[in-house]
Amino acid sequence: MDGLLALYIFMLAAFTGYEIIAKVPVILHTPLMSGSNFIHGVVVVGAMLVLGMAETPLQQAIGFFAVALGAANAAGGYVVTERMLAMFKKKENGQ
Repeated sequence: MDGLLALYIFMLAAFTGYEIIAKVPVILHTPLMSGSNFIHGVVVVGAMLVLGMAETPLQQAIGFFAVALGAANAAGGYVVTERMLAMFKKKENGQ
């Protein structure tokens, strides 16, 4: 793929994503975060596939960091989602 075409697709996706997310009501942010956590999981799987095809030590190091950072990002997203959902739970008497 030509670099200019890839840049155009990236810019179009970024603009479209911003416009869609900017119009989302606050109440829907938690379900959207759950969906983005799923996407982060797919990114981790892709990083593992790329790491499996790495041939040089530099490629292996970059692949390792991609898997580690992607996994941390996905885990952090689930922690944030859990904390957000906990805010909406009813408190029991005496607490």
